[in-house]
This record gives sequence, C-alpha cells and structure tokens, in this order.
Amino acid sequence: MKLEDFREFSPKQLALLSWWCEESPFKDRDAVICDGAVRSGKTVCMSISFVLWAFYRFKNSDFAICGKTITSVRRNIVTPVFPILEQLGFRCTQSISKNMIEIKRGANVNRFYLFGGKDESSAALIQGLTLSGVMLDEAALMPRSFCEQAVARCSVDGSRLWFNCNPENPSHWFYREWIKKRNEKNCLYLHFTMEDNPSLSREMRERYRKLYSGAFYERFVLGKWVAADGLIYPFFNESFVCEVPEDCDSFYVSCDYGTVNPTSMGLWGKSGDKWYRIDEFYHDSRLRGFQMTDEEYYGSLVKLIGTRQVEGVIVDPSAASFIECIRRHGEFNVIKADNDVLSGIRKTSDALKQGRINICRGCNDILREFTLYKWDESSKYDAPRKENDHAMDDMRYFAATVPDGKQDGFFAVSCQREGRF
Repeated sequence: MKLEDFREFSPKQLALLSWWCEESPFKDRDAVICDGAVRSGKTVCMSISFVLWAFYRFKNSDFAICGKTITSVRRNIVTPVFPILEQLGFRCTQSISKNMIEIKRGANVNRFYLFGGKDESSAALIQGLTLSGVMLDEAALMPRSFCEQAVARCSVDGSRLWFNCNPENPSHWFYREWIKKRNEKNCLYLHFTMEDNPSLSREMRERYRKLYSGAFYERFVLGKWVAADGLIYPFFNESFVCEVPEDCDSFYVSCDYGTVNPTSMGLWGKSGDKWYRIDEFYHDSRLRGFQMTDEEYYGSLVKLIGTRQVEGVIVDPSAASFIECIRRHGEFNVIKADNDVLSGIRKTSDALKQGRINICRGCNDILREFTLYKWDESSKYDAPRKENDHAMDDMRYFAATVPDGKQDGFFAVSCQREGRF
C-alpha cells in the first residue's frame, strides 16, 4: 500500500486521523473506539494516526500495538501501514527477536512493541511495561484480561487508548464495558461502514456483501452488534453439491472423534485450486447400538483412505487416545486441528462461499448436518448447538487447519523481514 492510494478521506477517517490535534473538538478524550464493517478503512487510518500522535506528544517513549496474534499484527498493520509511514518521512527498523519496531523522525525516536492476545495467559506477556499509549486491533477477539492488562500499562501522563474491532455478539464484554459506557469513560466512538472508505470500489463492496450471510453479514457488512441465530450456514443449498472430480492430486482426512458421541471423518481431495469432500465415514454409537474402539476406528480410517497417499490426518486435539493410535501405527502424519470454533466457522463459511471447499454427492451425513446445524439461541454468547455437529466439526477442522501455501488456513499471508521495511 502506498500513500498515493489514498486520494481522499471520508469525514470519519479524517476525524480518526486528527481527533488528538489541538484544533479537534475531541482533543480531551482519553480513548478512541472504532468499530463497524470490514474493509471500512478504520485499521489503516487508526494505525497512522496512532504513530503520528505518538510523535506529536512523546519522545523516547514506549508504546504497544496489540492484535490477536503477532502474525495478525504484522499482516494487518505492519505490512500495509509502515511503508506509508516511510513515505511520510519516518524510518522504521524492526527487531524480530524482540517483537519491537523502532521508529525515528528526525532526532526523535519511539519504540513500538508488538503483542498477541490470543488467550488468557497472554496477559502475562505485557505485564511490567510502562506505556505511553496502546493500540488494540481486533479488540473483540482478545480476552478481557489481556485488554485490561494492556490498558493498565498506560500510566504515563498524557497516555491514550486506541481500540479497533469488528462487531461480535451484543453480550460481548467489550461492547458492554466500553462501547455502551463510552461516555462515562470519556471515549470518542466512531462507527464505520464500507461507505466510509472512499478507496473501496463499488465492485469490491458488492463482493463483500456476497461473501457473508446471516449474523456474519450483519456484523461484517452492516457493522451491527447482533446475536447469531438460525442455521449456521443458511446459504448452503443444492448448488454447493457437486460430482467427485477425477483428477485429485492431494489428499487430507479430517476427523471429529467421539466414543458415545458420533465420530465423523471426511476425505478431502484437491483438484486445481479447490478442495472437495469426496468421501466420508460416520459412526453414531447410539444409533448403531455399539461403540467402536480406537483400533476399529483406525481400521475405518485406513479403509476410507484406500490406496491414496494422504498428506495428513487432521484430528480433534482433545482425541488423545485416537491420535496416539494413529501415531503408533506410523502410517499417517497426524495434525492436531485448530479448534477455535467461531474463527473456524467464519473460515469455513468464507471457503464455501468462495468455492474453495466443495461437498460431493454421496457425502450424505455432512449434507444432512448442514440442514440441522444451528446456533444455540439459549447461550449468551455465539455457540453452536451441541448436536448434529460432528461432520460440521470435521469440516471446520479442515478449513481452519489445512495449509495452502499461506498462514492462518486459506486466507492470510504474512512474511517477516529483517531490517527496514
């Protein structure tokens, strides 16, 4: 991304870029919160504004830029934004080992530390620092303990807080504690839509509108904090079902393991740049009247694979005994699945709508579950009902885990480079 890519800014982008300036009516706010649609330009503008503010207010000081993971921070902020800063006259030098970027402007220098807040244990990573400011990208995807620890680190006079996120469930702690209480916490709140990004073409806006459905459409396109209800994949219909391709050249198996609960395995083949569920195994011990042992499940796995050379068997990480059984036989590479449920559902939904994964005729159990897999409306938070979800889970493991020459499943690219950007 280059500076010339920004031909103009929307009123909300301009407010975000300048809210801390002396001429701004918002200059006395302690924090800024930006939420709303994807691709609305809020992350890039916030990142640039954060660095400009840091140099306007401080010298030789420490700041933090936080995301769900270090990879997402580099992908969402460092890679697109720091070349723009260099065009503005800043010098950016990265220390990979320290997860720190030193930025200079003339004789002034400030340090920006990168943090990932992926789980509750991440709060310990940021303890002990004294910060002049913190920017939390994807704030709604990070645990409350990490965000609160990051906020507590900002004890320097004049420090300010910067929050950015896409909407989630309205019961989410960030919505209740920060957005709903923004006035009492003296926060500037800016709600973005795709129309607030002048650099996004009409064609791209339409593409994103077609990409999402259900609660994800309302959140990521309309920018609303809404509860998920109804079918989890409401768009799925007969048009997504296809014949088995004859030219698959790469194979994986994904497995959701159960003893009393059903066990589901999906055989995936790659044809061109698309993946197809070409066959499956499904055993419901309650329905069939008998339980299978790990060795019997392994025999079913071998039968499902046949003479094909599979690159890996992706297994529910909690299925320790079955993972050990597969490893003991020494025939297949075992991959522990990424079991982040909501992230996996989003990736699966994207992959299905983009045609990156496809379901073949004859895979009757997964086709049946598509019509029954629903959100749990009795839960305060987004969660699927724990029924009719076993083939759905093994599909989610596949979509969230299989590498395609990229990190974070099918959909993210990130690279690390030494030295200057």
